[in-house]
Amino acid sequence: MWSFFARDPIKDFNYEILPENQEKSGIWTLSRGKRKTTGEPVSVFMYEVSQGTEEQTQLAKAAFKRTKTLRHPNILSYVDGLETEKSLYIVTEPVTTLAAHLKLQAEKGGASDLEVSWGLHQIVKALSFLVNDCHLNHNNLGMWAVFVDRAGEWKLGGLDHVTSDQGDSTSLPPPKVISPDLERYDPPESPGNGGDKWTGDVWRLGCLIWEVFNGSLPRASSLRSLGKIPKQLVPHYCELVGANPKIRPNPARFLLNCRPPGGFMNNSFVESCLFLEEIQIKEPAEKQQFFQDLSENLDSFPEVFCKHKVLPQLLTAFEFGNAGAVVLTPLFKVGKYLSAEEYQQKIIPVIVKMFSSTDRAMRIRLLQQMEQFIQYLNEAAVNSQIFPHVVHGFTDTNPAIREQTVKSMLLLAPKLNETNLNQELMRHFARLQARDDQGPIRCNTTVCLGKIAPYLNAGLRQRVLISAFSRATKDPFPASRAAGVLGFAATHQYYSVAESANRILPTLCTLTVDPDKNVRDQAFKAIKSFLSKLETVSEDPSKLAEIEKDVTASAQTGGSAATWAGWAVTGVSSLTSKLIRNAPAGSETPPAENSPVPQPAAGPTSNEETVEPDRDRWDDEDWGSLEVKDGYSNYVKSLVFFQFILVFRKYRKCISNNHAFTPSGLSKAELAKKKREERRKELEAKRAERKAAKGPLKLGARKLD
Repeated sequence: MWSFFARDPIKDFNYEILPENQEKSGIWTLSRGKRKTTGEPVSVFMYEVSQGTEEQTQLAKAAFKRTKTLRHPNILSYVDGLETEKSLYIVTEPVTTLAAHLKLQAEKGGASDLEVSWGLHQIVKALSFLVNDCHLNHNNLGMWAVFVDRAGEWKLGGLDHVTSDQGDSTSLPPPKVISPDLERYDPPESPGNGGDKWTGDVWRLGCLIWEVFNGSLPRASSLRSLGKIPKQLVPHYCELVGANPKIRPNPARFLLNCRPPGGFMNNSFVESCLFLEEIQIKEPAEKQQFFQDLSENLDSFPEVFCKHKVLPQLLTAFEFGNAGAVVLTPLFKVGKYLSAEEYQQKIIPVIVKMFSSTDRAMRIRLLQQMEQFIQYLNEAAVNSQIFPHVVHGFTDTNPAIREQTVKSMLLLAPKLNETNLNQELMRHFARLQARDDQGPIRCNTTVCLGKIAPYLNAGLRQRVLISAFSRATKDPFPASRAAGVLGFAATHQYYSVAESANRILPTLCTLTVDPDKNVRDQAFKAIKSFLSKLETVSEDPSKLAEIEKDVTASAQTGGSAATWAGWAVTGVSSLTSKLIRNAPAGSETPPAENSPVPQPAAGPTSNEETVEPDRDRWDDEDWGSLEVKDGYSNYVKSLVFFQFILVFRKYRKCISNNHAFTPSGLSKAELAKKKREERRKELEAKRAERKAAKGPLKLGARKLD
């Protein structure tokens, strides 16, 4: 019974101490640990009474008390503790010693001045808090008393020798009594001989600065050699280690001296860190501007700081601060530093929630940056939580959103289920092709359909593609007609020989007299490709099964989406840009190039930029054989002879009526203007006929498109 009350309290300690990677920190042993219930990582400072002297035990108990009672963002955070007759345990946030951190950074190329400037800022701020607010002296400042947390932020620890500047009832032994090696860090004057209460601590601060840049301090006289200390910091460093204690500045004054423009602690990293510390009291406009500027600076910030300091603030700003679309760019930049598991836990829930937003700016930014997170989205979330919101973009009045929604299907299609892909998406594509008033959007819809063809259901793929591409070849926008031709060529493996001869070739042949030279060139290439396939079957009918093997092949799964979508996402604009540049003067007006993304508006605005570098084009893909083979078989000649007779008759008629192919007295510009005027009159006449046929509208009736 008595053994129950006498059991070891360490067994009931809520933290597990991990034996690996233990470090010595003064009289303490620093170990990694974790909470037994949640597995949350912590650091544990251990002191064994039996292994220390009476003075060391006295210092350990004093440190336990100070760590537990002193609370400041720049002082090592106390989590829990245990004090027994045999040992003392102080549990803190997970940290490592500054010496170990700098050694690790040196292996990666050295710590940047940005990181060091913020680290020193934090230590001086903590020292100022002790001296000016708590009226305490640290008496133990050095590399061994500074620790670095997961975000790369420096924390002041080593509170073993902290004393009150107003006098303590109990006196603690100085550091050099416990460790004689620390005597070289003592100021040259004797204790209490001139100077202010902080003179000893700021001298040791100067020693710390010297060691951060130059390594371990061999002797006190080495402080005269500046070594690698930055020029902006040199004059202020010299004040810290001045022989006259009366000129050594207060820690708060030292901070002010380093903060003017051009100072060592005046840079984008320090400014961003200070803003994040006070973000809760900032105005919404200030937060918007900060997150907008943050994206440009993130590339120069330490990776661990972005993951553990910036990311939580971004998530909080979106969740509770109504930051909106402005957090997206920095959020995705920081997301590059996360593992797949971390991305799923922290970023994906936010992205799913963002898709339900009605903010147009957020929607278009999500669509534009989808390539950065599509790989982390599972099919269930795409079909149930994301796609139903994305499809609203197909009917948006803003052309830029409609355009970007079409492009996003290149990435979403591999993850869509049967219903969403083959029914819902095809319904929207058909409406865009037939009724959208923007030619580039109709063109990109055709291109996108050709690129997602491998994912369509084999039973309806041939019918859908032939119908869609045939409709595109009749579009008034030349780029759309060219896209229809290229769509046929790029998906040639999905058409049977009979469909190629009976439906596709007649459609392509009519385009050999198209007013646009680029459309005619693409049509001739495509015709030769399909004729080559027909000739191959005619010469050797046994090859029919091999040529038509993909016609009824099952749709591809999303497994190949990663590599495919990687190049496809830029292909749309590349193709549109290429075709628009080749459009004749009399064609439908293309969208303005280099126009910025429009802001949310009630009505249509100028279309978004479509000019991109010439890469990832359709004609870079495998189009099959486009070479003309010598000596067509009689079978193939008879198959297409009648079709070419019809085309020739239309061509003769076009020669007599179309000034694009015959010399005339009109210039090209005048001829194009005349054609547009004739087309406008023809459309007005058709509208008048439709209105006359419908009769007058009745009161209360609503006209349907």
